[in-house]
Amino acid sequence: MTLLQGTAMYVGAVLGTGVIALPALAAKVAGPASLLAWAALVLLSAPLAGVFAALGARYPDAGGISYYARLAFGPRAAATAGWCFFFAIPPGSAAAGLFCGSYVASAVGGGRATELATAAGLLAVTGLANRYGVRLSGRLQLGLSGVLVALLLVAMACSLPHASLARLHPFAPHGWSAIGPAASLLVWSFAGWEAITHLAGEFRSPRRDLPRATGLAVLIVGALYLALAFAVIVVLGPAAADSAAPLGDLMAGGLGGSARLMAAGAAVLLTLGTMNAYWAGAAKLGAALGRDGQLPAALGRGSTVGEVPRRSLATLITMAALALGVVALTGVGPAPLVQLTCGSFVTVYALGTSAALRLLPRWSAGWLAALVALVAVAALLVMSGRYLLWPLLVGAGSLLYLRYRSTRDGGRS
Repeated sequence: MTLLQGTAMYVGAVLGTGVIALPALAAKVAGPASLLAWAALVLLSAPLAGVFAALGARYPDAGGISYYARLAFGPRAAATAGWCFFFAIPPGSAAAGLFCGSYVASAVGGGRATELATAAGLLAVTGLANRYGVRLSGRLQLGLSGVLVALLLVAMACSLPHASLARLHPFAPHGWSAIGPAASLLVWSFAGWEAITHLAGEFRSPRRDLPRATGLAVLIVGALYLALAFAVIVVLGPAAADSAAPLGDLMAGGLGGSARLMAAGAAVLLTLGTMNAYWAGAAKLGAALGRDGQLPAALGRGSTVGEVPRRSLATLITMAALALGVVALTGVGPAPLVQLTCGSFVTVYALGTSAALRLLPRWSAGWLAALVALVAVAALLVMSGRYLLWPLLVGAGSLLYLRYRSTRDGGRS
């Protein structure tokens, strides 16, 4: 990957479905005070991104955080980190597809059926793009990121004439304590800094290009998130809390109802960008876990640089389709899926930043960033509450699998 493709991968992974749904969900939880949660997560994202850039540049391996955890703490920590990330992608993909589907349904109608059909189509397109390797997905990501940034800027510019600072009052209608739950929800919006570590070896020059791509992405993502969250509050006001398509509402206010079609297009691009980046990284991770004996060895093909991890990718597609099927049968909304996925990501962050403190040179910039990030991640762990149950179950499953492999291999010897 080139520097621009790597930056686009980062922007697509982080600036994804969060912008089409999370401003409204956070406003529902904390009102205008949710802006403080957005600001806190933007500040946290800088050291967190810096940590993973430093680790990826120093240890470019498809295992990403799982590989760093193995170097720092051994195979059990590696399996836990790897499983928490790998098995977070299917429910996360289902939630992302439903977010996008709500925009498409808002524009063309069809309700729940349109939402599910959109989600299924996104899974198919993303799987096909990654089927042909990171070069194709990197080029696709570059085009998607450029278009989606332009669409976000158009949405905010069109909505400015309808903004009113009076909508910032009352600032904390649900109390100041609501900022914490809003911040834990917004982890979804900033998850992605870890995803590209699995692709570090695919950069032409990881030590040079990975930190540069990270820095550019932090600036782009932070500025756009803060601007969009502010626009949603001052333009939509209390109505933002009940909006299923806040980006569409912003654009419709400035361009009329037909803008919902443009917003639906933006939602599709955003979701494709997110899923493309995550699936590229997760497929590489699955192959690395198979290579290292932490998943079945059949998944191990494709872990080396330049290879396509087709078996791992097929496993992801199957699990994502099953997750979407469960959603269709049960009627559950995307919010619980978001919280479960965020709990897994926070767990992965905790393991990754802890590993960085052992692997990076003490008192270096990366080490100091890891120290700051670990403190912030610890706070997010506390705020995740009962949604940590999913990563705990997944982590237990990884340890049971290692025990099974050890017993089986010992019996063979």
